[in-house]
Amino acid sequence: MTGLSSTTTAFRPPAPPKSAASRLRTPHRHTPGRPKRSVLLTVLTAVVLLYSLVPLLWLLISATKTQQGLAGSFGLWFDGDFALWDNITETFTYQDGVFGRWLLNTLLYVVVGAGGATFLAVLGGYALAKFDFPGKRGVFAVVIGAVAVPTTALAVPTFLMFSKMGLTDTPWAVIIPSLISPFGLYLMWVFAAEAIPTELMEDARIAGAGEVRTFFQVALPLLAPGTVTVLLFTTVATWNNYFLPLIMLKDPDWYPLTVGLDAWNKQAYAAGGEVVFNLVITGSLITIVPLIAAFLLLQKYWQSGLAAGSVKE
Repeated sequence: MTGLSSTTTAFRPPAPPKSAASRLRTPHRHTPGRPKRSVLLTVLTAVVLLYSLVPLLWLLISATKTQQGLAGSFGLWFDGDFALWDNITETFTYQDGVFGRWLLNTLLYVVVGAGGATFLAVLGGYALAKFDFPGKRGVFAVVIGAVAVPTTALAVPTFLMFSKMGLTDTPWAVIIPSLISPFGLYLMWVFAAEAIPTELMEDARIAGAGEVRTFFQVALPLLAPGTVTVLLFTTVATWNNYFLPLIMLKDPDWYPLTVGLDAWNKQAYAAGGEVVFNLVITGSLITIVPLIAAFLLLQKYWQSGLAAGSVKE
């Protein structure tokens, strides 16, 4: 009887199958590792995407119109005459081709200024992350304070200082301030602290490598994602720099694209000035093409930087 009772107690009949209605009432369980869908987040993303693309779409459409077409047609649709190629040709030939000079000036400021700022940020960030020295906390406070100060607040003091040195109205008045990037230095400081293992540096030193060789052959390849990120930030900041060149430069031959296009735009409000809004819009479209190409070509470095450290060994 005891054995029969235990057998009867242990036996459980199979549960009856659920009906279709009960299965519909059963709440859906979220599969681990699968992201949840949010309607609100999707709508907000679509609004932000639309907000970002509409000005670009307007710029692209407006660059295909003549000066008369800009005033006589709807902004977000094409005019009867497709004048994009004519506008591009006229942009590069207007005023004896000064637009090409402005483009070369901007490339000069970016290569020397942004490139130098990136190199200095990499050197400084590596040193601050991997070496201990007296006053390191003070340097950290100075860097954080410099990040918080807007660049426009420093433009007038920089102009007064450069005017005493006789550097205004020269390319150095734009290049030298562009070499300092507090945010880039802080970003490389944080990135180098996590991206470069201290043991790897010690192994290189044991193998007989000096500090310079250790930096260029061991540390610098590991810092590539952070370096590209800082390079893009400094490139965009230098390419779009407007206020500093505006107060530093008087000679139009040294204008960057931002100041030069603004000068063309202001012609319409001057007495006897020529209205060239179609050239201003076409020049603005040409101006953003290199930045878009740089972001697309260097995107893989960003992806590798985001994935760094995500896999625990």
